[in-house]
Amino acid sequence: MSTKSLAKELGLIRRRSQSSGAHQSRRKQRFSFLIIIDFESTCWREKNSFRPEIIEFPAVLLNLCNGAIESEFHSFVQPQEHPLLSDFCTQLTGITQDQVDSAPPLHICLSRFVRWLQGLQQERGVAYETDSSGPAPSGHTCTFVTWSDWDLGVCLLYECKRKQLRVPGALKSWIDLRATYKLFYNRKPKGLRGALLDLGIQFTGREHSGLVDARNTALLAWRMVCDGCCLTITKTLQRTLVKARPQQGNICAAPSVCHSAPSVCDAP
Repeated sequence: MSTKSLAKELGLIRRRSQSSGAHQSRRKQRFSFLIIIDFESTCWREKNSFRPEIIEFPAVLLNLCNGAIESEFHSFVQPQEHPLLSDFCTQLTGITQDQVDSAPPLHICLSRFVRWLQGLQQERGVAYETDSSGPAPSGHTCTFVTWSDWDLGVCLLYECKRKQLRVPGALKSWIDLRATYKLFYNRKPKGLRGALLDLGIQFTGREHSGLVDARNTALLAWRMVCDGCCLTITKTLQRTLVKARPQQGNICAAPSVCHSAPSVCDAP
């Protein structure tokens, strides 16, 4: 048996043995829900001084009890600074000029997104976590997840500054899943697709579609939780909160033994 095959087998044995204590270890997971975001933005093949603008705004709500995606928000966004998409951008993302021409600008999209968050709060009852260093808020806590810090720490932040828009308060803290993956598994992932493949999971759908990428990121987050990764906020717009290796031993129970919990969201 090869070393790689043996490692995989031992990994499976470890997960099976830990599953017996799933209910107890599940309580150690700080969050009940995650909202995964993956923007698509304007882009060009050649180098230039243009700043990216969001053209697709997806978000998916992941229940960390059973791994189910329970709600989704999705909107194309009309770019204002450079309204015409490049051929490269359309080929990469699959987003057409007609789709962005008929879409709302960013400020309207953000308003609709905030209403979606408020709807989740009222209907399910999710409490937003904004700082893992303090005590968890009462209720079923929820935070945001991105694949790298680019989406919230660069793209949205600087576009809002240029357009004099307020970043919703809930979007000022998040988990960088790429950095967390690297620390937890002690290896550098080759993109989201590569991270999934390393764990034996097939990427589903068209890559660089924001909604598809968000769903696949949710699938990866669920697998990491089941492998024992204790997810914590890694970034705020002011400071980095977490540098240490994510804790192990926090495995979510299998879907058949998990109990669904109502979802919650604080207004930003």
